[in-house]
Amino acid sequence: MHPKLRSLDIRPITQENHPYILLRDPLQISEHQLLVPQPLAAVLAYCDGHHAIDAMLTKFEARYRMTLPADAVVHLIAALDDASMLETERVAKRCVEAMDRYRRAPCRPPALAGSGYPDDRTALWRLLQEYLESSDQVEAPIDWSHPVGVLSPHIDYLRGGKVYADVWKHAAQAAREAEQVILLGTDHYGAELFTLTRQCYATPYGVLPTDTAMIDRLASVLGEQEAFAGELRHRSEHSLEVVAVWLHHMRAGVPVPVVPILTGSFHSFLVSGDMPDADPRVAAALAVLTEGTAGRRTLIIASGDLAHVGPAFGGAPLNSATRRALRAADEELIAAMRDGDTSAFFASIRRVRNRNNVCGTAPIYLMLRLLGESRGSQAGYAVCPADDEDTSVVTVTGMLFSESTVTLRN
Repeated sequence: MHPKLRSLDIRPITQENHPYILLRDPLQISEHQLLVPQPLAAVLAYCDGHHAIDAMLTKFEARYRMTLPADAVVHLIAALDDASMLETERVAKRCVEAMDRYRRAPCRPPALAGSGYPDDRTALWRLLQEYLESSDQVEAPIDWSHPVGVLSPHIDYLRGGKVYADVWKHAAQAAREAEQVILLGTDHYGAELFTLTRQCYATPYGVLPTDTAMIDRLASVLGEQEAFAGELRHRSEHSLEVVAVWLHHMRAGVPVPVVPILTGSFHSFLVSGDMPDADPRVAAALAVLTEGTAGRRTLIIASGDLAHVGPAFGGAPLNSATRRALRAADEELIAAMRDGDTSAFFASIRRVRNRNNVCGTAPIYLMLRLLGESRGSQAGYAVCPADDEDTSVVTVTGMLFSESTVTLRN
């Protein structure tokens, strides 16, 4: 047996002062969560489909200069198999069945309704209105001669509510008057550059219809298999859902055609030195989307947060000096976005190999490329705690992008 680990949500966790690795399935094929104690968790690196258990033990001992009991590794592999966290024929069958159910459903149901925000339309309206009423931002006038862009956070509403309110209040006219919306969201678990779906996104306000004609054109240049290989991730990925809810709220429940796109990691471009749109797949997708914006009031939304730093993300605890450095790095990115300078934005992240784990890199980059020459108006910024000790944080900001000559309020 050469076990291969599926693409999972893997994160460090401490329980009763002992370090573990928490394993969860973002596709929800597995309903289980596993806690793997360290250093046993290091064996997971060899669950790549190329190593039998004996080879795992040998390589582990050679690298870490310590011996693991064979039965502990056997038990770990058995637990992973029982929890459907290994790539097997049984799991592949369950994935096919889940995909079929997803595609046959009348729409993509909200995954976070009732947990991340109220599932009741009236209660949701009250909550989001409370956020909006607490913001001192003003609605910006929009010139629809060119596409308009919005950078929105995708952190939970509890921590990011003020920034959500600032940017969506600032972008109220754009949200209300848009005739089509391109949704670009971070795919937290996908390797593909683009992952599409033909399903419509539902919110407690109703259904946002997917522009399947645009999706079909994108699939034709990306390849049907690659474009939909990870489609099940749409089912539980939150990055598009949380901005779709705000969009629908700002439109008072009035639907608008959307193009929901999950965007994968740009890490390979950070390493290679190439700009992402030098890749023919990225260039082809941008060409299709650019052509599709002609003649319609198009709003392009990038759903992305900024930095993820500290022990919760595998880094050192933050102190006053590293917090200042983090703010300076964020300001550099914000300045590049404000200037509509895609190259400077990507260069800032590449220079430090994305040391601050900016998880909005791909959607922000693609939005800026689609907008062309534009100016950004910042609306909100927050440093959000990411652990109980306040040594890890997530930073978020909001921005509105337009080619309007009207000065937008910062």
